[in-house]
Amino acid sequence: MNASNRAEKGRNVVVVGTQWGDEGKGKLVDWLTESAQGVVRFQGGHNAGHTLVINGKKTALHLIPSGIMRPGVKCYIGNGVVLSVSQLFTEMAGLEQAGVSVRERLRVSEACPLILPIHQVLDIAREAAREQGGQQKIGTTGKGIGPTYEDKVARRALRVQDLLHPERFAAKLRDLLALHNHTLVEFLGSRNLSFPPALQAYLQDGQVQFEPVYEEAMRQAEELKPMIADVSRELNDAYNAGGNLLFEGAQGTLLDIDHGTYPYVTSSNCVAGNAAAGAGVGPGLLHYVLGITKAYCTRVGSGPFPTELDWQTPGTPGHHMSTVGAEKGTTTGRDRRCGWFDAALLKRSAQINGLSGLCITKLDVLDGLEELKLCVGYELDGKTIDILPMGADDIERCTPIYETLPGWSQPSAGVTVYEQLPENARHYLSRIEAVTGVPIAMISTSPDRDHTILLDSPFQQPNA
Repeated sequence: MNASNRAEKGRNVVVVGTQWGDEGKGKLVDWLTESAQGVVRFQGGHNAGHTLVINGKKTALHLIPSGIMRPGVKCYIGNGVVLSVSQLFTEMAGLEQAGVSVRERLRVSEACPLILPIHQVLDIAREAAREQGGQQKIGTTGKGIGPTYEDKVARRALRVQDLLHPERFAAKLRDLLALHNHTLVEFLGSRNLSFPPALQAYLQDGQVQFEPVYEEAMRQAEELKPMIADVSRELNDAYNAGGNLLFEGAQGTLLDIDHGTYPYVTSSNCVAGNAAAGAGVGPGLLHYVLGITKAYCTRVGSGPFPTELDWQTPGTPGHHMSTVGAEKGTTTGRDRRCGWFDAALLKRSAQINGLSGLCITKLDVLDGLEELKLCVGYELDGKTIDILPMGADDIERCTPIYETLPGWSQPSAGVTVYEQLPENARHYLSRIEAVTGVPIAMISTSPDRDHTILLDSPFQQPNA
């Protein structure tokens, strides 16, 4: 009886980045959505940048789940996401102008904390204060993500549900502005800082004003109201009705607030386990965890990076990765630092996420390199270790231990059959499997949706 009931329900897949973000999650979520009825964002905010290329046309999404490009698929923004309503409406407008239906298919959790102008001003002011004080910048996107998560943990955040109660919203907003404006003026010297033009309308004498923030929020509430939902209830109902759900992670495991290269991390939990808390489903409903990983490593912003190469000098392998891979941040436009594949790092990600399988992306970027190096461990304080240590200080002192493998000159770009990959590319992939202990389920050979090799479907029921 139990087995038959279980078979009638859906199968759910969590997609997470296993490095420092920018692994190509958006394309794979879009591709996998062909087998899903719903796609869920469960953490982060519009600091995410998921790029999709469909029939040669590029679409960049920051907040709306990548499944929106598949007609008929429902998209959910879970309670673990910090929500900029302005960014949401901007993305919606762009998609709708392109003929994509959004508001009929998008559901937003009433428990999402709201990113307000005060949070963005705080974010920018703090980074400026670090720089002026001679400290290394964290490298935030300046979009207010961290300050909003701080307010959530401190139990003073305004949430989507507050938008439906104007008097309650106004009272909470006044208290929040009083607290943060004091910090801005007295501790961060906001009167002497410059802010982007988009924030100037909210500012006077270095402080964020109540009226423009409140009036904008009330206007936004009317448009957002039809999309506000009990996302937890809807996800559980969809699963029980036989729907497959895809949980779309943002950023990457090594940017996780607990498990990443602290303090050079984001402000949320990016790991697979947070899909349950950030969407409102039980952990038993997370059936398969797919780890997305580049065929090399990249990182945006500050923080340790053991296998980093010289990626700025023409003719070097790092410069090849940077230019051929078009390594610029989707959200920030900043250059990404580039380096060799780090299998010891991936072992840590596999352990934290409980990976069921890997999807290797950007394999084609390595086409033409004569030899490749694969980090299999580190020297740390005179000892050899085979897994990434915890915390930035220890990682900063790590010296990578490399294996050298032959490269390939034949193109892998656009290949959709595993056996048609260059022999040395297949050997490289096999070595990644052997060192990390995680099977490769999928391979991406270009940004295009259809240039994907499927070895093991994450949505396939066990023993099916």
